[in-house]
Amino acid sequence: MNLFQEEQHNIYMKGRHIVTIFHNEQNLYSVVRIRVEETNAVYDEKEAVVTGYFPPIYEHETYIFYGKLKEHPRFGLQFHVERFQKDLPQTKDGIINYLSSSLFKGIGKKTAETIVETIGDNAISKILENPSILDSVPKLAPEKAKSLYDTLVEHQGLEQIMIGLNQYGFGPQLSLKIYQVYKQDTLSIIQSNPYKLVEDIEGIGFGRADELGFQLGISGSHPDRIKAACLYTLETYCMQEGHVYIEAKELLVMVKALLEENKRDTIEFTEISAELVKLEEEGKVIIEERRIYSPSLYFSEKGIVSNLKRILSQTQYKDQFPESEFLLALGKLEERLNVEYAPAQKEAIQTALMSPVMILTGGPGTGKTTVIKGIVELYAELHGVSLDIHSYKNDDPFPFVLAAPTGRAAKRMSESTGLPAVTIHRLLGWNGSEGFSRNEDNPIEGKIVIIDEMSMVDTYLANQLFKALPDEIQLIMVGDEDQLPSVGPGQVLKDLLVSQVIPTVRLEHIYRQAESSSIIELAHEIKKGRLPANIKEQQKDRSFFSCSTSQIAEVVEKVVKNAKKKGYTAKDIQVLAPMYRGPAGIDHLNKLLQEIFNPNSDGKRRELTYGDVVYRVGDKVLQLVNQPESGVYNGDIGEVISILYAKENTEKQDMVIVSFDGIEVTYTKQDLSQITHAYCCSIHKSQGSEFPIVILPTVKSYYRMLRRNLIYTAITRSKKFLILCGEEEALRLGVERNNELTRKTTLVEKLKATFKNEEPLNMEESDDPSEQYFAMLFNTDPMIGMENVTPYDFMEENA
Repeated sequence: MNLFQEEQHNIYMKGRHIVTIFHNEQNLYSVVRIRVEETNAVYDEKEAVVTGYFPPIYEHETYIFYGKLKEHPRFGLQFHVERFQKDLPQTKDGIINYLSSSLFKGIGKKTAETIVETIGDNAISKILENPSILDSVPKLAPEKAKSLYDTLVEHQGLEQIMIGLNQYGFGPQLSLKIYQVYKQDTLSIIQSNPYKLVEDIEGIGFGRADELGFQLGISGSHPDRIKAACLYTLETYCMQEGHVYIEAKELLVMVKALLEENKRDTIEFTEISAELVKLEEEGKVIIEERRIYSPSLYFSEKGIVSNLKRILSQTQYKDQFPESEFLLALGKLEERLNVEYAPAQKEAIQTALMSPVMILTGGPGTGKTTVIKGIVELYAELHGVSLDIHSYKNDDPFPFVLAAPTGRAAKRMSESTGLPAVTIHRLLGWNGSEGFSRNEDNPIEGKIVIIDEMSMVDTYLANQLFKALPDEIQLIMVGDEDQLPSVGPGQVLKDLLVSQVIPTVRLEHIYRQAESSSIIELAHEIKKGRLPANIKEQQKDRSFFSCSTSQIAEVVEKVVKNAKKKGYTAKDIQVLAPMYRGPAGIDHLNKLLQEIFNPNSDGKRRELTYGDVVYRVGDKVLQLVNQPESGVYNGDIGEVISILYAKENTEKQDMVIVSFDGIEVTYTKQDLSQITHAYCCSIHKSQGSEFPIVILPTVKSYYRMLRRNLIYTAITRSKKFLILCGEEEALRLGVERNNELTRKTTLVEKLKATFKNEEPLNMEESDDPSEQYFAMLFNTDPMIGMENVTPYDFMEENA
């Protein structure tokens, strides 16, 4: 740090509040004008504008702000606050005057004097630390003591906590998140067990908590430290790798490596195993055989099984319509729609209507959409119900419930059936931190539920969906088992298919309307692990351009400019890539494509810079997080329709307004981490969507990510034209490389145990699992036979 930086870092301004220009209650971002009483900055003005993240500033109170002076391009010199504190009275008379002020109802000067005489000159901080100390003040009624403490907390508590958290290195936004969880106990909890942050606060990893623990003298084999390492490793392993559990041996090795990463400590396996047992006793992990689960995932799997058993126990659907009646109605439907269903399609429609639960699976061009529409139409015909949602009254629920994991998939579903379709999150009434409003006590209303793109549904969401289904319901799950599995833990569709406990129809034949598509032909070849010999030959709907990693950007640029000349827009063209960094990565390609589709060469287009990203009106953007209060979800694609600068709106903040198919969402500058450019996006983010033109680079620099199901998923996003570019060898290696290593789940095992009376795998013989199992497993050095294996080997295998 140079001298100027050091001076800047120690600058402070002491002043009294004049007016609050802006204050956001959610993230505490504030813009306040103060009357400057004292400062060590080169600043001659009597007033100053201070900006930053801090609680409401009260009138007539004095604060000390620490930070830096910065020149705003439109609003001039401002003081950006890094930390702050209230300038509390320091003298005995000052404290008495403060406590007897109008802030504290019922506390007069005599009572204030008694409080200070009883507790001492530092009465304020003592009361905040221990409110029961007021019990020692003579003649102070309990209700007045409580009111005094509550007022102090309101005016001082959050500030003191944020000041304390700042001393531990936490910024204002993260401090607020911590405070919202722990409230007034924040500092005492952190000081007694900083490792609770790992368990309770999203965004705080083990490393940060461990450094804080070291500062507070909690290190080595302290139980809290080992427990936090176990929970962090389990959570990270499952969320990043998609597993539902971790094998005990792997966990022990990985936890030991994490605990010893700082080179200060040596931890024994027996110490880790002892804390794992305690975690199980506390209900924070579930240990079954040699598997260790987080309770949420363990009980989600059990919930999936129990709810499927409940729904499958229905018998009223099996013989509700004689086959002759079904075939007659089907014939009339074929005549009306001018279609002829193939035998497998007829079987799928009949199975769906005659079973409480059914799975429909198949690749592109096999007619899944045709079958879904047939199911809906024939259900309406056989049950004598209307497909017009407007004909139903409020107390008469619409019988058809259609949903998909993403907004774009739901929109495609609605377009193909003519019926309303929503995201699964919206169907379940997800409201963020408060969870789902639809559950076993408030089930979904309807008669037949169809879920599309089921391969994208993870273990958590499947459990929430199934438990929200009423007893009398028909459930149809539709998906392609060869696509990428869900981003979250589990592989629900695959496990349901493998278990063979649910009626299933596989569509394998490519129908006439798809036979002429070389894209669909290519997709089915890739499913079999083959790349056709003619991959580089020009087809009417696909092309291959050979180039190296360094040439990818140039090739993509030429292809896109050519498509643009032919009238295609940014909405029509989707570039897909598996990695973000590098010359062929998503970030670089997005900047290139923005300059093609949405340049600002004349400087007239409105734009806003966030980090190293520039957003402009007209940009194609992707939502990265679920935002149920606004009705947009992770994976939704929208367009920037307006940018408002701070001087143009009442909130005095820069804003970006994005339209997601008519739903307008406003983002302040600090919210822009929730979106990104979508000219190029990851293949995972494209799931559930289709685009007229897909451009797919494949080069050896992607190799770690290239796998069959990734390439297959990307190719099947294309409706009309597929442009492959890169290295044929890289594409071939990816196709030949088998799909992701099998995720660790026990859903198949649980389904078979419930429906087929198959005994689960008994991995350990023991009369007393709580003692003999741990004695055998955890007291045995798990590194035996693994001398050349490191924790990174486990991560690499499942990357």
